Amino acid sequence: MTDLTIDLTPEEYASTDAVRRVLAQDLGVKEDTLPPYRIVRRSIDCRRRNILYHCQVEVGAEPAALPAPTLQHPPFRSQIVIVGAGPAGLFAALRALQLGVKPIIVERGKPVEQRKADIVDMVRSKTVDPDSNWCFGEGGAGTYSDGKLYTRSTKRGNVQEVLRQLVAHGADPDILVDVHAHIGTDRLPAIIARIRETITQSGGEYHFGSRVVDLIVRDGRVCGVVTEGGDRIEGAAVILATGHSARDIYALFARRGWLLEAKPFALGVRVEHPQALINEIQYHGPRYSSLLPPATYSLTTQVGGHGVFSFCMCPGGVIVPAATAPGQQVVNGMSNAARNSGFANSGIAVTVGLNEELGLSDEEMASPLALLEFQKGVEQRAYAAAGGTIDAPAQRLVDFLDSRSSSSLPRTNYMGSVVSAPLHQILPSFVVGALQQAFRHFDRSMHGFITRDATLLAVESRTSSPVRIPRDRESLQHPQLRGLYPCGEGAGYAGGIVSSALDGIRCAECAAGI
Repeated sequence: MTDLTIDLTPEEYASTDAVRRVLAQDLGVKEDTLPPYRIVRRSIDCRRRNILYHCQVEVGAEPAALPAPTLQHPPFRSQIVIVGAGPAGLFAALRALQLGVKPIIVERGKPVEQRKADIVDMVRSKTVDPDSNWCFGEGGAGTYSDGKLYTRSTKRGNVQEVLRQLVAHGADPDILVDVHAHIGTDRLPAIIARIRETITQSGGEYHFGSRVVDLIVRDGRVCGVVTEGGDRIEGAAVILATGHSARDIYALFARRGWLLEAKPFALGVRVEHPQALINEIQYHGPRYSSLLPPATYSLTTQVGGHGVFSFCMCPGGVIVPAATAPGQQVVNGMSNAARNSGFANSGIAVTVGLNEELGLSDEEMASPLALLEFQKGVEQRAYAAAGGTIDAPAQRLVDFLDSRSSSSLPRTNYMGSVVSAPLHQILPSFVVGALQQAFRHFDRSMHGFITRDATLLAVESRTSSPVRIPRDRESLQHPQLRGLYPCGEGAGYAGGIVSSALDGIRCAECAAGI
C-alpha cells in the first residue's frame, strides 16, 4: 500500500477520471493499471485565488469496513452513574460498556424525539421549558448545534474512534475523511436515538426527566445522586457531565461548599451574512460556486488584551434561541447536513476574565460564580431589550460600528422574531470596543465582511462554561469528593462534541479503574 498527498483543482476533484489521471501521473503508472485507492483525508485550501483540494490518498487499499462497536453485556462487574446525556455522557456510557461496567444515565430532559416537539413549541410560544430546550435533553447542546466535529484535542484520546462510533450509529462516513467534518442538525437526532438503543440493548439504563439536585456522599466518597423527584440512584462512581448551562449544579456546589473555580469564557454576538457573499469572498468570485460547498471562515485577532474570534461558524445555517430558563436571551447557530439555507452565521466572541473591566466589587470578584453572574446579567439585559421575550435583539453591523440604532433590519434566518435594539448599549463597553475593532480587522482579511446586509444578533454567551469544577490531573476526581468525575464542557474541560466525547471516555476509564 502506498500513501501519497495530491492537490486537485475543484474541477479535477469533481471528476473521477481526472483524479485517476493525477494519481497515475504521481505514481508513474498507466491509468488502466492503477490499483484501488481511497481518499482518507481532504481539505479545501482557499487562501489563494487558485483553490485546491488537499487529499491524502491510500493506493492499493480496499474500502475499509467499519466493525460494529464491541460492548459487554450483563453480568457487569460494577455500575456507574452518569449525569447528563450529552456527548460526554453518552461516550462515557459506551466506553463503560466496553469495560464491563453498567452505565446508568440520569438526564434532566426528555428523549430526543420528545425534545424536538418541545423545541418547536418553544419557538411558537416564545416560552422556555427549563428542562427541555436547545441545550437540555437527550444529546445535550450538541444535538442542535450543527454537529461540527473538528477538534484540536488530539492528545486527549483517539478522535477516529469517536468518529467511527458516530458512523456506526448512522453518521455519513465522510466525517472520517473531511478535516472540518460535520453531521448536520437534521441527522443528529436519529444518531443519538441509535446510541441510546445500543446502550439499552447492552444493559445500560436511562432515567429521563430526572433533574439531579444533590449528590450522595458517604465518608467523603460520592456514590450516587438524588433527583428532584426524590429518587436515589447509586453506583460505584458518578460522572458529572451536565453541560455548560446547568447552572443549578454550580449553585449546588456553592451551597455545599464544594470547590469551584471561576473560568474565563467568551461573550459577544452572532453575525449573519448572505451565504452567497461569504462564498464570493472566500472563493475569490463566482467561478467555483457550483463546485465547492458553502464557504466557511475562521477569524481571530487580539484587541486590548482580549482575544476576539469566530465561534461555531455555520455555513448555510440558521440562528436559534438557546436560552435555558425564563428571563434570558441567548442565541446559537446550527446547520442541516445540506447547509442550504442561504445564510451564513457565526459567533464572534470576546474573551472575558476576572478583571476590573467587569465592574465588580472585591467581594463579588472573590466568588467562583463571579463570571457566571456577569454572564447572566448580560443575558437578562438582552432579554429586556427584546421586550421580555426570546425575540432576538438585532442591529445592522454597519450601525453597530457607528454606535447607532438600526432603523430597519435585513431579512434574517433567526428561528423566531428579531427586534431592532442598540447592541452597543446592551453589551459591556469593553466587549463593544473589542468587537468594533475586530470587525474592522476582519474586513481587511475578508474584504466585504462589513456590509449593510450583515446583521448582529445578541447575545452569544454560551461559548463555554464560566465555571470550572476542579479535578485531579491524574485521577480526574474532584479534590474533595472521591468517586466524582467532573466531565466535559460543564466542568470546564472540553469545548465541542469531539473533545467532550474524548473527555467522557477518559472519565469512564478512570471511574472503571483502568
